[in-house]
Amino acid sequence: MPDTLPFEGIKVADFSWVAVGPTTTKYLADHGATVVRVEANSPLDILRVAGPFKDGVPGPDRTQFFADYNTSKYGITLDLKNPAGIEVAHRLIAWADVFTESFTPGTMDDLGIGYGTACSLNPSVIMLSTCLMGQAGPAASFAGFGFHAGAIAGYYEITGWPDLPPDGPWTAYTDTLSPRFLAATIMAALDHRRRTGEGQYIDAAQLEMGLQFLAPQLIDYGLSGRPVTRDGNRSDVMAPHGAFPCQGEDQWCAIVVENDHQWAGLRRALGEPDWAKDERFDNSAGRLAHQDEIESMLSEWTHALPPKAVMEALLSEGVPAGVVQRSSDLQHDPQLAHRGFFRNLDHQEMGTVPYPGHQFRISGYDSGPRSPAPLLGQHTEYVLKELLGMTDEEMVEAVITGAIA
Repeated sequence: MPDTLPFEGIKVADFSWVAVGPTTTKYLADHGATVVRVEANSPLDILRVAGPFKDGVPGPDRTQFFADYNTSKYGITLDLKNPAGIEVAHRLIAWADVFTESFTPGTMDDLGIGYGTACSLNPSVIMLSTCLMGQAGPAASFAGFGFHAGAIAGYYEITGWPDLPPDGPWTAYTDTLSPRFLAATIMAALDHRRRTGEGQYIDAAQLEMGLQFLAPQLIDYGLSGRPVTRDGNRSDVMAPHGAFPCQGEDQWCAIVVENDHQWAGLRRALGEPDWAKDERFDNSAGRLAHQDEIESMLSEWTHALPPKAVMEALLSEGVPAGVVQRSSDLQHDPQLAHRGFFRNLDHQEMGTVPYPGHQFRISGYDSGPRSPAPLLGQHTEYVLKELLGMTDEEMVEAVITGAIA
């Protein structure tokens, strides 16, 4: 283990909430940065009142939804509608290398902690503002969540089956995509500041970040004028391509045949049935033209076997296949266990619970998460005294004036 982590010494004032901002700063925190997550008692972060709750008992410190996105951080509460709370916020911004927020455009300026104020307090600060549509333009005031940005980006139109209404992606899709761009952007800004001493203002529209994952469809439309719509699990260039029913209740295995070599492997796995020897299926064009027939016959084979048996039979012949797993299955997945993906951390309220790690490993150090998510306001005294250098008298005054939410 090295003596330091990659972001050790980097200080982050995290004023963001819900998912995109907190997930972004979690990257920095898990890899060594000192991140202070700023919250209020009213309103609570939406994820603090959303399940799943430990043992099914609701409570702002019992939700793993919030906990997953806020590992390795310190947590404080401030009343940003109170001038005394803003004074403490000013001290926190002056302390920080990176200052993040994810509110409706104009909110931070109205509070007195916008970029202009941040620069006057800390000329080399890196500030990140992220919202659905960006900080300027006719749609800037459009407020919402990743479901809405995902819909406007076009994901809902292309997800589902052609004979049914749009089906989503299941989750708030741009919420899961945006932090990957934002963490890398902050790293680039930190590198720029290291070389030049200059800070940055990052205006990140979650809609625009989400569009990056529709690049093939956008390029196709630009070149051919052909819009993409719902086509279930099917592919334009590979067949069969989908999730197939297996033995048991609601059990499935995903199967893809990319080329003629894999088609031959699938035939061997099935035992060379007569239907699969049909010359119409010998090339990709033929398989694409007869997908209904292939899927019907393939489903008969998969339905008679457990999903793991289907997967293993196909993988042994070089055919891409994977069991469709549930969250409960992931907890017992041997590959994830081998890589140490889940980390059991002792949370003060929930006890020992599993936290997901990162989807990559870097040689030489352990990326974390390094500590469980904070309780609401858990580290307020520590942050004010040890990180911001406030005296006991100043801290008492902050409490009396209502700065501490």
